[in-house]
Amino acid sequence: MTNKQQGSFSLAIRDDQVAVITMDIPGESMNVLKASFADEIDAILNTLQGNSDVKGVVIVSGKKDSFIAGADISMLDSCETAEQAEDIARMGQQMFDRIEQLKIPVVAAINGPCLGGGLELAMACHARIATDSAKTILGLPEVQLGLLPGSGGTQRLPRLVGVQKALDMMLTGKQLRASQAKKAGLVDDVVPATILLDAAVKRALQGKAKSVSKDKGIVAKLLENTGPGRNLLFSQALKQTLKKTQGNYPAPVRIIEVVRKGQDSGYAAGLAAEAKAFGQLCMTKESAALRSLFFATTQMKKETGAGETQPQQVRKAAVLGGGLMGGGIANVSSTKAGVPVRIKDINEQGISNALKYSYDLLQKKFKRRFISKAEMQKQLLLLTGSTDYSGFHDVDFVIEAVFEDLALKQQMVADIEQHCGEHTIFASNTSSLPISQIAAKATRPENVIGLHYFSPVDKMPLVEVIAHDKTSAQTIATTVAFARKQGKTPIVVKDGAGFYVNRILALYMNEAANLLLTGEPVEKIDKALVKFGFPVGPMTLLDEVGIDVGAKISPILTEQLGERFAPPPAFDKLLADGRKGKKSAKGFYLYGKSAKKGAKTVDNSVYSVLGVTPGGKLSSDAIANRCTAQMLNEAVRCLDEGVIASARDGDIGAIFGIGFPPFLGGPFRYIDTLGVTNLVASLRQLQAEHGERFAPCPRLLAMAEQNSRFYQ
Repeated sequence: MTNKQQGSFSLAIRDDQVAVITMDIPGESMNVLKASFADEIDAILNTLQGNSDVKGVVIVSGKKDSFIAGADISMLDSCETAEQAEDIARMGQQMFDRIEQLKIPVVAAINGPCLGGGLELAMACHARIATDSAKTILGLPEVQLGLLPGSGGTQRLPRLVGVQKALDMMLTGKQLRASQAKKAGLVDDVVPATILLDAAVKRALQGKAKSVSKDKGIVAKLLENTGPGRNLLFSQALKQTLKKTQGNYPAPVRIIEVVRKGQDSGYAAGLAAEAKAFGQLCMTKESAALRSLFFATTQMKKETGAGETQPQQVRKAAVLGGGLMGGGIANVSSTKAGVPVRIKDINEQGISNALKYSYDLLQKKFKRRFISKAEMQKQLLLLTGSTDYSGFHDVDFVIEAVFEDLALKQQMVADIEQHCGEHTIFASNTSSLPISQIAAKATRPENVIGLHYFSPVDKMPLVEVIAHDKTSAQTIATTVAFARKQGKTPIVVKDGAGFYVNRILALYMNEAANLLLTGEPVEKIDKALVKFGFPVGPMTLLDEVGIDVGAKISPILTEQLGERFAPPPAFDKLLADGRKGKKSAKGFYLYGKSAKKGAKTVDNSVYSVLGVTPGGKLSSDAIANRCTAQMLNEAVRCLDEGVIASARDGDIGAIFGIGFPPFLGGPFRYIDTLGVTNLVASLRQLQAEHGERFAPCPRLLAMAEQNSRFYQ
């Protein structure tokens, strides 16, 4: 065997004359493609083309659990013009075309993530072999960065899996597991990791197989292979995309255009359109905001939340309370963090409900073949329950999810201090009570912390980690690390009513209710905020969360933070009429038998309960502006008071916690885009028209004077 090392790539020619190219970037945990690799890859391809003895090539990763995680996003941030970004795309296209044009077979041996540019490289190979590891995933997630695949992906993926499947993958960023990828025609074979290289070498020695496109079925053939069919396919894709994105995201529309160009005018025209669109998208404010979000979350993963302090290991966790939140927390602790979880509830029914929560989710995964029966049983065995504190002696981390009653929560702290070890952390999933009050009677207050999840726990990515003034750095670091293991994005916030997310959300919801009382129709308010970029409107959200929950939190916030949080009289009237929202099947919208299937219909009787006549004079933009103005103002207040440590944390918290539009980059990036002086002028006008709750906070006024920004 002969070896040749070339920076991040090494070339070894085996005795059977199969060349193995190994990619292994020194000092990095994952491989990413950089523009600077072009010369290295060129040199290796020149060597191969100059060696007539080589019978085939295998491309493999030197990293244990990943193939190539994508392209290096930071190189795009250094581009100042669309032309520079377009050049990067063209260079990638030419490099992968050169691989595809090699006369000998090239096989990609894939283990672990094969994403973005990594999948584009694999698709340029003549065959793809993937491992059956749970870590092996394939996808083109560029749309999540406001981009499209720029190195031939928009042209090669449809050739392999068909136009419909390719659009579905590229428009959503959906990732396929190895077995799904094989079924779709994206990989040729799936093997155990132990024989990956052998299987890839064997495939390379078989010579170039004639590519067989996946049998699409008669409907797909009619849609993809005929002019009228293609017209229908692309027009439907565009219609659905615009409905979903509300026109706020340019990338999905460009993906459809570029794929269509390749289908109608051929591969070369498709590549040219792809590179041009890639360059243009790279310069959009939407892509800049989404890339900033990517960098922020990547940076946060390296932080402990407590400076240099390192976390303790959590070997066993416990959850107090078997309700919806308790069941969800137990689920992410066992299935994602992979630790045994003891659930305590006052009765067997609560434990049974919490266990069923995990069983139902795992059963769904099993039915979709995401996990095996054995894996499902293994994960269920991590969950046990008890109506007393038996099995708590060796628990490292306890999460309390009982109802909002201070005396009850203080009793829980005392119980845990009695039944668990001195090191055991007590985390409270309270949404409104200050952690300092929960820890007020604790013997070990340094072990008490807040860990605020959002519902539904298995889907919502954010958690707020709330430290009170006596919480130790060790407790913070351990809580942040454990939340990450649960698959969450944690932000550390200061103790206080509403913490950060609920505090900025409360004013937004209150203002939507105020607008309703002036006669703006329910669906008009919701549509305005969905058009602005929220996943659902505020009235729908109130129904989902529970009108009674909003009514319960508002007085706590008003008492601690001031009159601007005073709830509108709407809440009292609705609750007096038994309207709690979805859970009581009575709210702003119709539920149960009276609701139309598949469509949300407003319950018009809500207007007579509130004593208003729906009409509405405001434009969609005016409604969105009025609801979001206070949210932005309050976010800045939270930064000023140290509730959040940085604008970055505030942006992540709002996007992941309440669905603030990601393409705007979060409240603080959005304020920078609006211009702080414009926001202050808007708040002043609203203050003159509607009262003191819109008064701009001191930090905004100071920033307006200096015309400064949150991000430089």
